[in-house]
Amino acid sequence: MSDPLHDDRGNRDRSITNPTGRGSYYPKGRSGDVTPAPEGPFLIGDAMTGGYGRGADILHGCTIAVERGEIAVIVGPNGAGKSTAMKAVFGMLDLREGAVRLDGEDITRLTPQDRVKKGMGFVPQTSNIFTSLSVEENLEMGAFIRRDDISGTMAQVYDLFPILKEKRRQPAGELSGGQRQQVAVGRALMTRPKVLMLDEPTAGVSPIVMDELFDRIIEVARSGLPVLMVEQNARQALEIADKGYVLVQGRNAHTGTGRELLADDEVRRSFLGG
Repeated sequence: MSDPLHDDRGNRDRSITNPTGRGSYYPKGRSGDVTPAPEGPFLIGDAMTGGYGRGADILHGCTIAVERGEIAVIVGPNGAGKSTAMKAVFGMLDLREGAVRLDGEDITRLTPQDRVKKGMGFVPQTSNIFTSLSVEENLEMGAFIRRDDISGTMAQVYDLFPILKEKRRQPAGELSGGQRQQVAVGRALMTRPKVLMLDEPTAGVSPIVMDELFDRIIEVARSGLPVLMVEQNARQALEIADKGYVLVQGRNAHTGTGRELLADDEVRRSFLGG
């Protein structure tokens, strides 16, 4: 796996970046684009408080943000509200307090479907592919909101995940766990999102497959596309993170760069096994 502490990410690596300097996966000229705010993070769930339905609050003033070209990672113990924070940003639960802003626009009241149209690509932890469809049909389903030629984006996804091109005619349900995750990420990229959100992308995969997935996530971030990720493999996730959030009981317990959190004695002792 790449050494992120000595990696210069951002837009200098042009391997999957278009000549304009914006990531290849960014939408270009699509209706619904908004003018970026002069200040503030590219995506932020700001001081979010809320829970599911009429139940008790799970998030308590939680703030999560990511900038262009960054990998931001949410870690913490089981039941800390990590996936709930991600779902709140994606609009899958109503906030009682706080706001969500994307590229300068307040999207707090938008449905998840409308957030996808605004540029959110979300990959849930489970049930994230159509098992009876082929790999290529899954990718085509990811482009359902587009009316332009998707062949260029399909080629980019195959460049990012070569095994998917090899197995493009195979039913996705016959793939290994790691390959299914590649299909799920690739399908999200087919929307040409402004931000990629991943909920436990390495759950249930081997350490080798985890390293491969993390390398691909780094490559996506190099194109300029922000990546917001929830991960149980906290140490490995923080090693590739530009920014990390440690949640405890739905609250921000620690925030810093991946390097800072890995070096923090309390974080290491409490959340990383010493």
